[in-house]
Formats: sequence, structure tokens, C-alpha cells
Amino acid sequence: MYRRNSSLVNVIMVVFALSLMPVMAFASSGGGVETAPGLTERMMHLVIQIGVILFAARLGNMAFEKMRMPGVLGELCAGIVIGPSLLGGIGISWLPGFKDGLFHVAQAIRVEGITVSPELYGFCAVASVVLLFLVGIETDIKLFTRYAVAGTLVGLGGVIVSFFVGDLIGGWLLPLIQPGDYPFMHPARIFLGVMSTATSVSITARILSERKKLETPEGTTILAGAVLDDVLGIVILAIGMGVVGAEMANGVDGASAAVDWGNIGMIALKSIGVWLGATIFGVLVARHIGAGLKTLGGHNEIAIMALGLAMLVAGVFEEAHLAMIIGAYVMGLSLSRTDLNHVVREALQPIFTFLVPIFFTVMGMMVDVTKFLDSKILLFGVIYTILAILAKLIGCGIPALISGFNIRGAVRIGLGMIPRGEVALIVAGLGLASGCLSSEIFGVAVFMTLFTTIIPPPFMVWAFRSPKSGLRDSSKVAAESQPMIYKFPTRQMNQLMLAHLLDALRREGCFVHALDHGNRIYQVRKDAMVMGIRKEGEVLSFEIDESEVAFVQTAMREVVAEVESTLQALRHPLDPRDVLDAHNNRRQNTRSSDAGEKIARYLKPEMVKVGLKADTKLGIIEELLDLIVATGCVGDRATALEAIMKRERVMSTGLTDGVASPHGRTTMPCVLACAVGVKPEGVDFESADGKPSQIFTLVLSDETSTSPYLEFMACISTVLDEKGRAAVLAAKTSGELYKAITAKRS
Repeated sequence: MYRRNSSLVNVIMVVFALSLMPVMAFASSGGGVETAPGLTERMMHLVIQIGVILFAARLGNMAFEKMRMPGVLGELCAGIVIGPSLLGGIGISWLPGFKDGLFHVAQAIRVEGITVSPELYGFCAVASVVLLFLVGIETDIKLFTRYAVAGTLVGLGGVIVSFFVGDLIGGWLLPLIQPGDYPFMHPARIFLGVMSTATSVSITARILSERKKLETPEGTTILAGAVLDDVLGIVILAIGMGVVGAEMANGVDGASAAVDWGNIGMIALKSIGVWLGATIFGVLVARHIGAGLKTLGGHNEIAIMALGLAMLVAGVFEEAHLAMIIGAYVMGLSLSRTDLNHVVREALQPIFTFLVPIFFTVMGMMVDVTKFLDSKILLFGVIYTILAILAKLIGCGIPALISGFNIRGAVRIGLGMIPRGEVALIVAGLGLASGCLSSEIFGVAVFMTLFTTIIPPPFMVWAFRSPKSGLRDSSKVAAESQPMIYKFPTRQMNQLMLAHLLDALRREGCFVHALDHGNRIYQVRKDAMVMGIRKEGEVLSFEIDESEVAFVQTAMREVVAEVESTLQALRHPLDPRDVLDAHNNRRQNTRSSDAGEKIARYLKPEMVKVGLKADTKLGIIEELLDLIVATGCVGDRATALEAIMKRERVMSTGLTDGVASPHGRTTMPCVLACAVGVKPEGVDFESADGKPSQIFTLVLSDETSTSPYLEFMACISTVLDEKGRAAVLAAKTSGELYKAITAKRS
């Protein structure tokens, strides 16, 4: 950890030093009265600002994840800290162009109500489209339909109660900040209501996953309710934007206009019709869209074209007086059921990783912290946050009680639906940009989002701590479909079967996605088929619908036959010398100057020994293994020894020229460990040249993690050339032996 932190500090210092060079050279230029910056200067400001934002966002993300809180909150808080109301507004006299602050916006280019530059806000607009497109494509409609009744009631109750609470709070508290009349459908009240409805289920899903509660009735109901929450929130936003757009087009002031419920009803029907019509059309033609995208090329081409479609649809929705994010969400929702789902998500991940942290950080930068010095605004934020929490708790809890949950289950569901997140922030930014929300109310929205995401997690952990059921009648828990399980004699055989299976599925035209490389979890999609595959030790399991059983059985029969054919070919005697001896002489002609340095990373002085006592292969291996065990790098000596001997039974590790390199993979605390020993008299190690072995290098690596196993073995082979072997055999002490192995040679 110290090395990592010091390396980061070094990087920052180097960047700072490089940045100072041109500044010192041109420090005398500039100055005078503030004027509108030219295009080149604005682009220079943008590049520097994005660089600072990326650093701040990443550091904030890391800090909050270290505290086991959502990284997005760290990005938001980082934006508040570096924003123009705090550090970003401090003048930098020695840096030309930033004498009024790093994020100061010249009056000539400032957009009213927006505290960041138009260029930076443009990045946010694009990021919001990317974010909502991916939110839509990640929406699990299948999960929603599976738990439709409880999920619908919970989602609907949460949205209705939250919207009315948010809207009513606006009518009560807005006049305290900005005197005036605020009828029920005033734009500011609409936005306060819509922001209250949003649910960010990512933090809830993480807690449920950690406590293995995702598949419980409460967990699945929360996830299904969150899907409906997103959909209904988008519909309400569409209605709200339609109302606001109509008022602006007619020149009506929402603060003074009487509520025309007939007109609002027509706008609502039109907005719902556009959204619903576009969504249904998108879902119906999604297969054709997917088929068309597949003809364009590889995964990257498919993903970029899909994003291009999302941008086009987003622009059309904006032109229709609906929000861009609604169009992006509709496009994502349309593609969510296609087999391109993960292809697009994986290929767009770098774009997401770059743009979205900028979005959240800039949202934080647009908060004017000084406004919270006003007790009325702070009171507004506290009351809005408390009532937003209660609205979800009650609005989702009561429908849960009606759906067969007891008080315990209703509380769990209510707590899981409380966190707000990215959608609430996007809606708030939209309200600020459209002039419907003031900077004060925008700050209140960020305040609510921040605390509704921080407060629920510890209460959720407490609520799920009890093993008791959340249902009034626990016997009604639906039986989950059992996975199809295949068990093989060894984990190596299982890995071979998995490799052949995935290759066969790709040849079939399926899209195979590695959801978790470390735990060997895959998702396979083709048209409407979705299949989960998990490899655990010797077991290969499939999460499938009953309709896909025959497909899996057929695939496994073909794969078993294919592997059996491969094994039959391998049963013919194989003489290793026929394959390997042709290039043995080349080992003497190559050397890496840093091979000794690489070996020293894993070989410690206490792991070398001159004058080994054993006279047999097994004895030599055990003697070297004991050196590694003594350092604590091996937990189970017997398991490690079996792994080494298993490798020896396949083919002896006795090489040529008196060198033997026994090795194996096992489960161990260290990534890689090595021991080196010398026995000048030699031991029969069944070497390739038939001569006794004198130099022995034992290497163990952890089979559960990534390690430079082959690279390390190659370094050992490189060091033990003719000159290296002579130096090793000439060593009289362990210190001399260690130096001979790790010394850098030209």
C-alpha cells in the first residue's frame, strides 16, 4: 500500500513539474480586464479542467469505496470540493488564464444558472445520454415479469407517494426561499416530485449480494420494483417535460397560471403515448435492429453504432420537448432483450469509465456550498431528505404488506428502495439547465441524493441480519428452478470441458460474456435465450429456463464427444524429447539482463541452501519445500507436495546440464514462492540427458490467482546458463548462492 500511494504521489509531482515549465516560460503574458476567451484558450481550459476532474473523481471514488460506500458519492463530493464555490474559485495568480480560479467561467460565455463552462456541461449532456442508455440496456424486464405482482405494487406505491410528497414539499417550502405562487404543476414542484421517485438499486443490490439475499422474496421484489421505478420515473419526467415545454411554447408563467387539468391531461396522454409507443416499437423491432447491427462488423462496431442510435433517438426526443435521457433510456430498453446486451455494455465500458465520473463530479461542482449557509435552504434540504426517505419506506412498505410480506419483510423492501442516485442527479441537472430549478434547489436535490444513499445501507444490514422470513406465510416461497449440474473427476478436466463448451457455443453463433473472470461466471445469449454458466472446482453448473434444457444436454453431449476424441489422440505415446529437444540448445544463446532482478522478487535469502542432504528425488523436493513452508508461503504442506509430485508423475522436471526444476500449482497465501538448493554429488532426477542433477529450483504458485509462473520459470532457465551454473556450483555459503542466482549480468 505504501508503494502504491508513493507511486501516485510521484505521478502527481511529475505532472505538476511538467505543467510548470510552460507556465514559467510564459508567466509574464496575459493579464488585464476579463474578456471572452478565444476558442483555443477555451479548449485549453477544458483540457486542463478535465484532467483535474479525472484525478479528483478517481481519488474520491477510491476513498468512498475504501469506506464501503458507493464510489459515485465520492465523485460527487470531489466535485463539491473542487467546484467554483470552494477550491475551484480560488484564484491562481501564477497560472495564466486561471487568475480567477480553475473553474471560473468568464461572464461573456456563462449560461445563466450554470456555474460551469458550456464545454464542460456539454460533456455532462453526452455522459447523461450514455449513462441512461446503459441503464436502459441493463434493465431486466424478465426479472420484472417474473415478480410482476409484488414488484408492480411496490414500485407503483413508491413512485406515487414519493412524487406527491416531493411535489407537496415544494408547495410548502419553495416560497420560503423564493417568494411567489407555486401551483401543483409548477415546473419546480414537478422536478422535486420526479427526483423523489428515482431509485438507485446498485447499492442495495451490492448489500443483498454480499449477504446472499438477492434470491430471497424481498431481494427479488426490490429489484423488480426498481425496474418499474425507473420506468415510471421516466414516464412522469416525460409528462413534466411536456407540461413545461407547453407552458414555455405558449409563454405561460407556471408561477401564476391556473391549473388547466384538461390541458395537463392531454399533455400527459401525449407524453405517455410517445414514450410507450417508442418503447413498444423499439422492443418489437429490437431483433431486427440487432440483426442489422451484427452485419456491420465486430463487437466494437456493433457497440458504437448502437450508441449512435441512442444519440439520434435522444436528440429526437429533445426536439419533441421531452428529455434526451428519455430517448436514450428507450433505446437501451429496446436492446435489453437482445443477445447484443452484453456486447454493447462491455465494448462501451471504456467510454462509460471516462465520461460518467466527469458527469457526477461536474454535478457536484454545480452545487453552491455557500447557499447552505442560509438556514432556510439547509432546513429545506433536511426536511426534503427526511420526507423522501419516509415516502419510500411507507410507499413501498404498505404495498409489500398487501402482497403477503410481514412487517419485517416490508421494512426490508422499504429500506432497499430508499437510495437515490444517478437518475435523480440527471433529473436535477436537467431542471437546472432548463431554468426550472434555481441553484439553491439544485443544491437541495444533491443534498437529498447524497444522504438518501448514505443512510440506508447500515439499516439494511441490520434488517437482513435476522434469518427469519419476511413473508407472512413462509411456505409460499416459490421454488426456484434447480441448476443443471455436471461433475467431472478433476478441476483440470472441468476447465477443459468449459473451454470446449464455450468454443462450441461461439461457433453456434452465441455471444459469450465473462461476467466474473476470477470466479469463472459466464452468460451466454442468443436471440431470446439467456443462459448462465458457472465453474466451481470439479462442478460445471447451468442456470437456465426449462425450455433450454434440451439445448444444454445436446451441447454437452457434443462437447463430451469432442473432448473424448482429443483424449484418444493424446493416448498415443508422446516422447517429450521429440517435441522439446529441438530447441534445448537455444537456451544457452539468450539471456535477459534483468532475469536475476525478477527472481529476487520471489526468492528470499532464507529460501536457498548449499549442500542438500537428501539422496532421492522425493527427499530433495521435501527438503526444498520445507524451506518455503518455514517462510509461511505455504499453508498446507501435504497438498503442496502432492501438487509437485503430480507434476513429476506426468513428466520429470529433470532438465539437462545437471539442472532440475520441480514445480506445481496449489492453493497458498503467496502468489509465487521459490527455493533453490545445490548438491554437487548429484541425484538421479530422471533428467532429459540421463545425467544426475546438481542444481534444484523448486517453484510453487497459487492456482487461484494470477501469477508470473511461466515468466519466472523462464528467468530461472535463463540465469542457469553455462556461466550461471558454474557460479552456483562454486558457491560455498547460502549468501554466495543467493548472489549467484540473483546477480545482474550483462
